[in-house]
Amino acid sequence: MNWKTIASRVVATVLVGLVLVLSVTSAQAEDKVDEAMARATQYLMSVQDPTTGGIHNKMRHETAMTSLAILAMAACGHQPADPTPEGQAMRKALAFVLRPEAQEQDGYFGQNDGSRMYGHGITTLMLSEMLGMGGDAAQDEVIRNKCRLAIDLILRSQKVSKNDSNRGGWRYSPDSGDSDMSVTVWQTMALRAAKNAGLDVPREAIDNAVSYIRRLYQPDSEARGVSKMGGFGYQTKGREISTTAEGLLAMQVCGQYDSDEVKGASDRLLKDGIRQGERWFFYTTYYYAQGMYQRGGKHADEAKRTVADLLLPLQSREGWWEGINGEERQGGKVYATAMAVLSLSVKNHFLPIYQR
Repeated sequence: MNWKTIASRVVATVLVGLVLVLSVTSAQAEDKVDEAMARATQYLMSVQDPTTGGIHNKMRHETAMTSLAILAMAACGHQPADPTPEGQAMRKALAFVLRPEAQEQDGYFGQNDGSRMYGHGITTLMLSEMLGMGGDAAQDEVIRNKCRLAIDLILRSQKVSKNDSNRGGWRYSPDSGDSDMSVTVWQTMALRAAKNAGLDVPREAIDNAVSYIRRLYQPDSEARGVSKMGGFGYQTKGREISTTAEGLLAMQVCGQYDSDEVKGASDRLLKDGIRQGERWFFYTTYYYAQGMYQRGGKHADEAKRTVADLLLPLQSREGWWEGINGEERQGGKVYATAMAVLSLSVKNHFLPIYQR
């Protein structure tokens, strides 16, 4: 046997060993994420009100927080019809959201708990994802009826007279005359999820939302022209990290996978990443994780590592996460925990709206 043969065999052996090490490391990382999501689910169940079924920290926005908790548990693979403690908890939580006083006669979910159109979008997205997944046929029918009313309110609200820069979007109340990225993305996600589930959602409504989001895109400027990277703003063109992540996810959910805006925003996030000190850390991490997953390839791989590295050390032994700064702390542990789970759960593909 000559030295070339020996060398090639040594290299092959080293490569096989490296692959095995990487496989074991990857499996261990997956186990840590799964364990973190399981502990988070147990925390959410532990704070469920035994009387009403709501899952919140008794602070504010009880319907919206319960809806986020339901989405988080569904993202872990649990369903309301499951004959498990998790399934039972989800059925009771759904019953809390579906109670008559939670939704106005015109379909609005944001009045009773003070969550405004933010909460309305979140709750409508949850109901859209739960269509056909209720605890029984009776609950399924209530989900469908209330979801239809909620979608109709979103569609009516989008048609409120607005100037050219705000047309197609949404703001804090159903009759707002202006728009912003954050509220718009929740309504857009709800519309897209409802359409995916078979509800009648006019294509024009989604196209108008995409047009509004696209108007908030701003490419990076460079000395030799315009960069291929860019970002999205809040109410005007901009490149904030949080709104860039929001726009990235919404554009792709609406089918704009190969648009210049999606390519530019995803490349910007790949270059800059996210950090624990972000003003809206859990909010940004959720959109970053889901948006970069939709982009796929190196963007998805980098986001998966980043999100796990950032979130896992912040989880308490009891399973909860908590907002880092004052503004997010006001949302309570249920908010931060649900958003963290939705960020870590991209690998599961359980919720239709987040599937590629």
